[in-house]
Amino acid sequence: MTIEKVQQDIIEEFSVYEDWMDKYSYLIELGNELADLPPEEKNDQNLIKGCQSRVWLVAEKKDGKIYFRGESDAVIVKGLVALLLRVVSGRKPKEIIENELHFIDDLGLKQHLSPTRSNGLLAMVKQIRLYAVAYDRMEKEGGTQNG
Repeated sequence: MTIEKVQQDIIEEFSVYEDWMDKYSYLIELGNELADLPPEEKNDQNLIKGCQSRVWLVAEKKDGKIYFRGESDAVIVKGLVALLLRVVSGRKPKEIIENELHFIDDLGLKQHLSPTRSNGLLAMVKQIRLYAVAYDRMEKEGGTQNG
């Protein structure tokens, strides 16, 4: 399934909720389904800078694809992490680099989040892209590192 298809699926899922309180509830539900990171991965190296809440993001490259795991100490933000990971985890670096994550705007998430949460969401997207660019560069330079 392409990144575009996953984004369209997410947009459709959210379209059944007319009220933003229901959309927030769904986000919280998605966050609750996200597996917790082990305590040793909740460190400064994995902490996303620019988020009001604490958000940790871990990336591992296996078989040419990047697998992301993440967590947040805030319930709505954890739901945002779950959505992002659903779209980008298990993708080749080039797919992440070449695809715009438009579902954030299409859902109206930025407009319905506080400015600090919105900035945090953008910081998460930026970090995901940085991982993709770094892994893509390693591939092009012949690097065989896995993480």
